Amino acid sequence: MASPPKTTTDVEGATDAEPPQETFGMGDTLASGSSRIINIKLDGRAKHGSKGGRKAQQLAISPMKDESKQLVALTAAKAKRTRRPRNGPRDIRGNPKKAGGGGKGTWGKITDVVDGSAASDSRDPNYDPAEVDVVMSSTAPPLESDDVMRTVLPIFKEFCSHGDSEEVVDAFSEFNFAGQCSVVVHCIIEYAMENHSNVRELASILVSDLLDVCITSRHICDAFDDLLRDLHELALDTPGAAEILGKFIARAIADDCLAPAFVQNRTPGDSDNARVALEHARTLLSMKHGMVRLDTVWGPLGGGLRPVKVLEHQMEVILQEFVSSEDQKECERCLRELDVPHFHHEFVYLAVLMVLESAGTSTAEAIASCLKAMGSSNLVTPGQMERGFRRIIDRVEDIRLDVPFVYQVLSSFSARCRNDDIISNELFEDIPTSSRRRFISDSEGDTRMEVSTSPSA
Repeated sequence: MASPPKTTTDVEGATDAEPPQETFGMGDTLASGSSRIINIKLDGRAKHGSKGGRKAQQLAISPMKDESKQLVALTAAKAKRTRRPRNGPRDIRGNPKKAGGGGKGTWGKITDVVDGSAASDSRDPNYDPAEVDVVMSSTAPPLESDDVMRTVLPIFKEFCSHGDSEEVVDAFSEFNFAGQCSVVVHCIIEYAMENHSNVRELASILVSDLLDVCITSRHICDAFDDLLRDLHELALDTPGAAEILGKFIARAIADDCLAPAFVQNRTPGDSDNARVALEHARTLLSMKHGMVRLDTVWGPLGGGLRPVKVLEHQMEVILQEFVSSEDQKECERCLRELDVPHFHHEFVYLAVLMVLESAGTSTAEAIASCLKAMGSSNLVTPGQMERGFRRIIDRVEDIRLDVPFVYQVLSSFSARCRNDDIISNELFEDIPTSSRRRFISDSEGDTRMEVSTSPSA
């Protein structure tokens, strides 16, 4: 028995026999005609319906005069059922987002921050050739001559305490000495001329280290020209300023900071001090092995920059010369030239140790008078004096191995120092008068052993 033909309802509600179904792809062309039903196979999966399986979807297409419009309708219908997400970072269709935040040709949202970078494309309307590859950097304002002096002197004074030229270079890099580099050298040398040899040696070292880093040879040459011109004023405050400046010039030539032609081509003019300085520099340079000797033109490097062994040896020499000559002023001058006030406790320690090792009354009297004079002039502070005696107290047992009668000698010498107000009463009470060790005889040890091993009552 044949099944009745299937019927469907068109747009106008009429009931007709179903015409043959036609399948169109995306590239097929629709033929014009009356209203009809077309089955379209889509790429996506159809929703599962009843038990019969997949249900074909139908699309009712009204009569269209233009075939291209019919194709657009089919394309839109297929794109509507695609599985591609539309909530991504950018709309697939290129439509602008809300508030103008995206899309082609938009300016962005109101709250967007513009980085302000210059346009790098020459076709950009905002392109400016002057703004391309521009590097912005910060710089310090240039210093005047008075500001240079107030800036350089504290840095150089700090350098005299630590002797690290790299820290000076780092400190100078924070300032702009444009056109004033010669004033930097002028300030350093002028301050060193008014101080002792240790500061002058450090000034020569610093000028040599700053060469080709912060200053040039031309700046050093200009600084010495200014010093030669102002030498008559410097001589009023610094006796022997002409000879001192001549040593600075000779040392700068030995350190390759100045050319040897500096002393040959310079004319002193009407200044007698400048003539003396240049002649003294020529004399130092013309000596035999002059370049080598100029390394120690200011004497040995003083202060805490020298090794401890060197300082100990120099203090021993000073004490030996004092014991033989008993020249108190010369001893104080030599100790002051060492420029190590924080290390004077070593001088006190060596002085007391010399008394203990000699065990003579003459040495004890000389050392006591020396320590009393230095304590009265405050060359050796009470703290350094006490620390030197404390070091003797701590090592008295080791000294006893070489000096058997160390306790008797130390007791008598400390009593003399207390009477002369060299040490305090509290320190005198801590001076040991006998050995701290308790030696036990064999018989006493056996007795203690019997008492400890006997049963308790």
